Amino acid sequence: MAEHVTIVEVGPRDGLQNEPTAVPVEVRIELVRQLAQAGLRSIEVGSFVSPRRIPQMAGTAELLRSLPRFDEVIYGVLVPNEQGALEAVELPIQELAVFASASETFSQRNINCSIDESLDRFLPVMELAQARSIPVRGYVSCVLGCPYEGKVSVRSVVDVSRRLSALGCREISLGDTIGIGTPREASAMVRAAAAELPIDSLAVHFHDTRGQALANILACLDDGVRTIDSSVAGLGGCPYAPGASGNVATEDLVYMLDGLGMETGIDVSAVAAAGDFISRHLGRATASKVARALAVSAKQHSAL
Repeated sequence: MAEHVTIVEVGPRDGLQNEPTAVPVEVRIELVRQLAQAGLRSIEVGSFVSPRRIPQMAGTAELLRSLPRFDEVIYGVLVPNEQGALEAVELPIQELAVFASASETFSQRNINCSIDESLDRFLPVMELAQARSIPVRGYVSCVLGCPYEGKVSVRSVVDVSRRLSALGCREISLGDTIGIGTPREASAMVRAAAAELPIDSLAVHFHDTRGQALANILACLDDGVRTIDSSVAGLGGCPYAPGASGNVATEDLVYMLDGLGMETGIDVSAVAAAGDFISRHLGRATASKVARALAVSAKQHSAL
C-alpha cells in the first residue's frame, strides 16, 4: 500500500481571513462542501476571534450550524482564548486549534501578549476541550523567521512546540508564516522538533511567499512528516505578517503527492473546481499552477 499523507485544508480559515472583504457565509459553506466532496477529510472552517480584529471570520457560528455533514470529515475551528472556546464547543465541531508564536515580538504584535502569557491563556481552553472530549491542534507560527525579528531560534520553536504538546495538543503544526524558509532550514527545524516529540504528532504549514513551499514539504516528507497544511487556490497570508502570501495550494500539493505515489484520497480536479469557485467569487485568478494547467487542458480538449 502507498504511504498515506493527511492534508489539513486551511483555506476557509487561514485563506479567507486575509481577504480585504468578508466572504458571505453561504459562499463559505459551499466552498467547504466542495472541498469535502473532493476528498478532504480535515477542514479548518473558521475561527472565533474578535470580529473587530478579523471581520472576515464573522459568522463562523452560523456556518457551523449550516455545514453539510460527511462521514469521516473533521471540521475544526481556531480559538484564541477561553471565550472563543466557550462559543465553539456549543456548536457541531470535531476539533479546536490554538496558536502560539516562536517569536516574542510577533506574539506581542499579533495577540498583544508574551509567549508565556499566550500559553497560559490556553489552560482553560484545554480543560474545556478535555471535558468535552474534543481534540486540540496547536499552531506554532514564525518557525523559520519573523517579520519583525528576522531569524528565529530553533530552540524557541522546539520549546513552544513541547509546551503546547504538554498542555494536551494532539498535533503541532509548524508554520513558516512569512514563507522565508528553504528546504535545508525546514528539515533542520523538523528534525529538532522530532528529537523531542513524536514525528507523527508534527505537521508542517508553509506559505509560498518565495516559491519554496513544495520544496520545503518534500524535505520534511523525507524526514517522516505525514501531515501537511494547505489552502485551496493558494489562498491566504497573515494579517499580522506584511507581505506574506498564501499557503501552498492544495491542488499543487496533491499533484506532487500523487506523483510521489503517496495516498491522499483527494481528487485534484475536484479541488481545482473548488478553487475556481472561490477564485471567481473573489474576482481573481487562482494561485495554483496545477489548477491553471488543468483549466488550459480542459479548454484544449473541448476545442477538439
